[in-house]
Amino acid sequence: MMEERARIDALIRAMTLEEKLGQLTMLDAGRVITGSGQPVDMMTAVRTGLAGSLLNLVDPTEIRMVQRIAVEESRLKIPLLFGLDVLHGHRTLFPIPLAEAAAFDPDLWRRTAQAAAAEAAADGINLTFAPMLDIARDPRWGRIAESPGEDVLVARRFAAAKVQGFQGDDLRAPGTLAATAKHLAGYGAVAAGRDYAPVDMSERLLHEVYLPPFQAAIEAGVAAIMTAFTDLAGVPMTANRAVLHDCVRRDWGFDGIAVSDYGAIAELIRHGVAEDRTAAAGLALRAGVDIDMASGVYAQSLPDALQRGTASMEDVDAAVRRVLTLKAKLGLFRDPYREKRTGTSGSSGRGSLRSLAREAARRSIVLLKNEHAILPLAASVKRIALIGPLIDARTDMLGPWSALAKPEDAATLLDGLKRALPHVELLPVEALDPGGGEREGIPAAVAAAAQADVTVLCLGEARFMSGEAASRASLDLPGRQRELAEAVLALGKPVVAVLMSGRPLTVGWLTERADAVLAAGFLGHEAGHALADVMTGRFNPSGKLPVSWPRAVGQVPVYYAQRPTGRPLNPDDPFTSRYLDLPNDPLFRFGDGLSYTRFTLTDMRVEATSLGPSDHLVVTVEVCNEGTREGEETIFLFTHDPVASVSRPVLELKDFAKIALPAGRRGTLSLGVAVADLRYRDAALQPVLDAGTIEVFVGANADRAKLHRLTVEIRSTPSPV
Repeated sequence: MMEERARIDALIRAMTLEEKLGQLTMLDAGRVITGSGQPVDMMTAVRTGLAGSLLNLVDPTEIRMVQRIAVEESRLKIPLLFGLDVLHGHRTLFPIPLAEAAAFDPDLWRRTAQAAAAEAAADGINLTFAPMLDIARDPRWGRIAESPGEDVLVARRFAAAKVQGFQGDDLRAPGTLAATAKHLAGYGAVAAGRDYAPVDMSERLLHEVYLPPFQAAIEAGVAAIMTAFTDLAGVPMTANRAVLHDCVRRDWGFDGIAVSDYGAIAELIRHGVAEDRTAAAGLALRAGVDIDMASGVYAQSLPDALQRGTASMEDVDAAVRRVLTLKAKLGLFRDPYREKRTGTSGSSGRGSLRSLAREAARRSIVLLKNEHAILPLAASVKRIALIGPLIDARTDMLGPWSALAKPEDAATLLDGLKRALPHVELLPVEALDPGGGEREGIPAAVAAAAQADVTVLCLGEARFMSGEAASRASLDLPGRQRELAEAVLALGKPVVAVLMSGRPLTVGWLTERADAVLAAGFLGHEAGHALADVMTGRFNPSGKLPVSWPRAVGQVPVYYAQRPTGRPLNPDDPFTSRYLDLPNDPLFRFGDGLSYTRFTLTDMRVEATSLGPSDHLVVTVEVCNEGTREGEETIFLFTHDPVASVSRPVLELKDFAKIALPAGRRGTLSLGVAVADLRYRDAALQPVLDAGTIEVFVGANADRAKLHRLTVEIRSTPSPV
């Protein structure tokens, strides 16, 4: 690294101001930007050193050609970063993050990121804008689809796994990408669940819930951070020095690059904190934003900001140094084309990727209901009506961000059941478009269902109804889908409902009347085969919800880790915290998810009931598979501090683990947490560990009434040696 530091020092000394600002400029490939007040096309910008990175260039041949111009024809021959949203796959798509979080399997999360990185790196991409780590507790927000859900610990483990998967142990290694943790911070808490809307929250909520996933990503070595479009209590994140510089850089020690979101520096003007682009440039640079994505503000307006004294050359040079350091860590100065390949483009590589995609999709499916054990489908079933707008919707299987994936390569539910059940007659009727437009129509669907032994209703959202700029005020099934489902349910015949969406839906009426309900999210290329594996019993479902499902929009936000109230729900007392028209609890809780077998927990115990600050709380529990099938169960460890200097959530997740057991067998599962991790922030937001009683809960979901409970005592002194 001494050699690389010397190279970087020499480059910074040799650069003109224009070239320095070029390193801080990310162009959207093919678009015209304004540099030094003049329109400049992409190729000219690269050749003259006015661009240090490019966004959305996806053709491998073109990437190589543009990199050649940078390293052979520009004055200083500095290689480029090529960035792309590689969120849950590149050419091969895995489940969207909210769906994949249901697997509660960090190793799976790591492996899918590693596979996506290998594909993207083979195409010349070296920077991904993932993982997204926004805690999401409002399903109206479309970007909940990209989130790991509502829980802090899950998001922290998701962060570490994805960073490790994308980056590996060495960014110079083939098949790696520099990862970007986004969006710093609080984006998931936008007002009314409306994308890009303001964010206002307590300092406690920010530090206890919304920042920890980013700290976990930094501890895992993430190369980059992206700031959110939104403000935080009136200070836009793109200009939020207190969070980006003071907290993330100074307190956490982050030394990677910070990149704005698309056009966000220019948007500081519309936020009302900058009078013009020059002011916006100074604010973002002083906050610690290194790369201006797609607005051209740094290139055009930082010279004026330097003249006004609202920006400093010291900050410019520090930002340039961070950008060049990342390029050095990626090995771009020595191997700008990253010519080593991983073999994923061959037929065997594609086969292994599809196999992983199928595994990830199967493990991401959540069985929410299974009355009368209708699933797996019985061998006696001879005719299945396959009804709904998503039964054969290839593009929708890919979800809202599909990178370079080809929809024609996606397996739909119709494909999957055809292959899995070749001797069963399928009666497919799409009936409607997802938004309600007529296809064959509802009467045709009812006619097919009337002839069938079982009806499979495949309902939910089209892909464009989730993701960025896709907030919804209603969480109901779109269009006339409820009308379609009601007509089929009225026949009184067995119905399996498959829900595909990027968010929780308010479907209590459906889950009450359907015999079985599967939550599938958007599962990627192997969606149909994975669903068929689960429905036929080839795979025993093991997914658990990473986010609560509300009964109605009026409950939002509804999540398990709420703080207690002085007037908890009492059905006999109207002056307690309750609704007049709905129960308080959600339709489905965090952790809900069934199996084709039945697990019971017994003999919960702790290694020690009195623990000091340096000890580790270890809980063991006996898990028994009492059913007739092999299966896998996820068990959660929660804690609650019943008496603290500030009120603590009724449950806080501290660990989760999985156990696979053959039918009729039992096993012991250990879960644990360091006593130091039971600390919380006191009234002054300083970490504190109280001596006293801690309640410990273990179980299969966040239903406190059904969890196994015991208590331990925390001492203020270390354990005796």
